[in-house]
Amino acid sequence: MINAFACDGGHLRRVSETGAADALRSAAWIDLVSAGPAEVKRVQEATGLRIPTEAEVSEIENSSRLAIRDGVLYLSLQLVNRENGGARGVSAGLVLSPERLITVRFAPNTIFDNFAVHAMSGEGQQDSPGHILVGLLEAIVDRQADALEVVRNDLDDLSHTVFSMGMGKAGGRKQEDATLRQTLGALGRISDLISHVRDTQTGAARIVPFVGTMAATWLPKDLRPRLKTLRQDIASIQDFETHLTNKLQFLLDATLGFINIAQNNVMKVMAIASVVGIPPVLIAGIYGMNFKAMPELEWTYGYAYGWGLIILTTVIPLVVFRVKKWI
Repeated sequence: MINAFACDGGHLRRVSETGAADALRSAAWIDLVSAGPAEVKRVQEATGLRIPTEAEVSEIENSSRLAIRDGVLYLSLQLVNRENGGARGVSAGLVLSPERLITVRFAPNTIFDNFAVHAMSGEGQQDSPGHILVGLLEAIVDRQADALEVVRNDLDDLSHTVFSMGMGKAGGRKQEDATLRQTLGALGRISDLISHVRDTQTGAARIVPFVGTMAATWLPKDLRPRLKTLRQDIASIQDFETHLTNKLQFLLDATLGFINIAQNNVMKVMAIASVVGIPPVLIAGIYGMNFKAMPELEWTYGYAYGWGLIILTTVIPLVVFRVKKWI
């Protein structure tokens, strides 16, 4: 799909005739979303710019993500898409020239769509492709900041759940086991999201100074303060992301600690049961032997004596364990 927009009085205006080469040449921003070969060829012929492939924008080398050819900037970064309750990284390409910006997406992303809606409604000043690119980067960074704020709230809720459970009685109860399993799953999903956000922020942190340096001769001067602010925002978000990563690791260690405590409690119960059960089994084994000359064989109260001995040898270890605070 091809979305084309022209700058009109500082605002974006959608170009409806995207099938015509003249209409594409008049666009300041061309947005390709899961475009087919025919659409890519049409844009390349109309603009004279090379459109990167998905394999090219997915490269992890810095030289592949940031390049300049014949005065045109070829950029790429990772975006975060939510799918089936989880996060997935999706690569996106950016081609910036003095005349236009081309964005190449291989999956839908609400950040681009929302930015286009707001820009067409009059929010922000969109006088050039440079303004559009900086506006897009600001929207991406702002969206990642919102995502990390949600992560912070989720981690606070998980922290309350884990440590409130730790104040209760120890043991391997089913409810606690289910809570611990759910907590581990939630921490895994949050870790995945933070990882994708980190990739996006790293890509944006590389793009901003690269654009400011390589496009300095033709980039509008009023964008320099915005680029500087953008770099500061990215740095602050990266610091916040580091804080959340540390908190996530702490909660993971705490959750695993509670799981170990629950497992130790189970093993302790089994060990106590083994120790307590040995004397009664030994007594029952002795008096269960079929020998005629057993002294207690003809006792009137031999049966009661045997039971009393079994109960006594069971209670004594339990009392000892209780006095020593092992149970």
